[in-house]
Amino acid sequence: MARKASLQELALRPAPGGTPLFRWIYEELRLAIAEGRLKPGMRLPSTRDLATQYGVARGTVLVTFEQLKAEGYVESEVGSGTRVAGNLPERFFAPAPSLQAAPASVTPSRARLSAWSQTLRPLFPLRGVAPTGVAFEPNQPALDLFPTTLWSRLAGRRLRRASGLQLGVAEAHGYRPLREAVAAYLGSARAVHCTADQVVIVSGTQQTLDLTARLVLDPGDKVWMEDPGYIGAVGAIRSVGARLVAVPVDEDGLDVAQGQKLAADAKLAYVTPAHEFPLGASLSLERRLALLRWAQEAGAWIFEDDYDSEYRYQGRPLPSMQGLDGSGCVIFAGSFNKMLFPNLRLGYVVLPPRLVEPFAVARSLSDRFPPLLDQAVLCDFITEGHFGQHIRRMREAYAERLETLMEMAATGPLAGLIEIAPIHAGMQTAGHLPPSLKDQAVAEAAARQGVRCMTLSMFQIRRKDVNGLLLGFGGYRPELIREGARKLAKVLEGKGPVGSASVRQ
Repeated sequence: MARKASLQELALRPAPGGTPLFRWIYEELRLAIAEGRLKPGMRLPSTRDLATQYGVARGTVLVTFEQLKAEGYVESEVGSGTRVAGNLPERFFAPAPSLQAAPASVTPSRARLSAWSQTLRPLFPLRGVAPTGVAFEPNQPALDLFPTTLWSRLAGRRLRRASGLQLGVAEAHGYRPLREAVAAYLGSARAVHCTADQVVIVSGTQQTLDLTARLVLDPGDKVWMEDPGYIGAVGAIRSVGARLVAVPVDEDGLDVAQGQKLAADAKLAYVTPAHEFPLGASLSLERRLALLRWAQEAGAWIFEDDYDSEYRYQGRPLPSMQGLDGSGCVIFAGSFNKMLFPNLRLGYVVLPPRLVEPFAVARSLSDRFPPLLDQAVLCDFITEGHFGQHIRRMREAYAERLETLMEMAATGPLAGLIEIAPIHAGMQTAGHLPPSLKDQAVAEAAARQGVRCMTLSMFQIRRKDVNGLLLGFGGYRPELIREGARKLAKVLEGKGPVGSASVRQ
C-alpha cells in the first residue's frame, strides 16, 4: 500500500498577500511534486485534512485536486484516495537548465524587430506589477477584502457540474448568460442602453482597445487622445499607424473645442469620462453632448473607457455617454479585473450593432474565445447578488482609505508637501508637486524608501506642465497608507538617504 504523505512533508509556505487560495494550494502542491517531496505513487492527505490544517474551504481543496488531476500530476480511484501520478517522466524531476550565453563562435541572428516594436520602449511600465503590500501602487484593488472562499465555492460547484459541452469550444462573443447579466447590470448601474447581443466578453479593456484600433483605424487616421492620458490606449493607437492628436484635459475633462481646432476630421476619440485617467476629472455634461455632436457630424467613433466608474463616493455613478448616444457611435468598454481581482482577466465591451460581428470575428482571430468556466463562475457571482454586495462593500472601504490619504495630505506628514486634489471616484488620485521637485526623481527616491508610485509626467503626450505622483489607495489598509505617507514625506522633505538635491529641479 502506498505511503501517505504527512502534512509536515508538504510544508506549504504561507500564501502571499492577495493570492487566491486555489492558486496558492495548487502551486504549492505542484512544487512539492516537482521537488520530490511528494514522490510518484505517494498518497496525498485527504481534502478534509488539508482544508482543516490550512483554514480553507474543503471545496477549494477539491477544485485544486481536480485541476492537478486534469493536468496529469495526480490520479485517484474511488476508495483509495489521491496519489501522485506514477508515470511522470524523469525529466520532470530534473533541475531546469540554466540559461547561458551563446558561444562566441556562433554568428548572432540578423533577424530584426518591426518598426512598431520600437514604439514600445516608452510603454515598458505597462508590464504587469505584482502587488507588494507597499503603498502607493496604482490600480490595485483591495484583494484582502475579496471573498475568496465564496468564489472558490462557486468555482467548485461549476466544475463539479461541468459537462462536455462546457469544456469544449465556446462562442467568441462570450458566455450568453454572462452577457445577459452584464447587459442587465449596465442598464441599471450605468444607464447603458443595450441588449446581450451587443455585449462581447473580452480579457479586459486593453484587448478591446487593440481590437477596436484594428477594426476602425487605418494608418494615418487621426485620433483624439486625452493629454495626459492612458498609455495603454496610446500604444494600441500607435500600433496600427494612426496619428495621435493630444487634446488637453482640464477640470471638466477633455477639451472638446480644442480637439475640434486641432483635428476636426479625426476618426476616433478616446475618453475616460467618468473618471479621467490619471487626473481624475469627470467630463462635464456640456462637453459630453458636444463630443457626441462632433462624432455624429464627423462620422467618427468614441471609445468610452468606463474606468473606475463604480467606485463613486458622492451620489450615484455618473450615467454613461453610451446612454446618451442616439447615432450608434460609442464603443463602451469596462473590466471586472479592477472590480474583482486582476488575474480574473475578464471584461466586456458594448458595441453598436454594426460592429458586433466584425469585433467577434477579430476577437476569434486573436485568442478564439474567453475561458468558459471562468465566465460561468463570474455569471453566478453576479446573478446571485454577490457582485452588487461586493461593490457596495468596496465602495465603503475605498472611501475610508481615500479619507485616510486626504487626512495625511491635509493635517498629516504630507501637509504642505504635495497637493492632493479631492476626487469623487476611483482607487487612486493625483498628487501635484511644486515646480521645484521632479516627479521622476521623487518616485525613484520613494522606491528606495519602499514606497511605490507612478509619475504623472509619464502620461503626458505633448504637455510639459504635468508634474506629480499617481497615488493608489484602494489596495492598502489605512495603516499602510499612513506608513507610506510618512515615508513619502521624508523623501519630499529631503530627509531620506537620497538627499533633497536629487529630487529638485
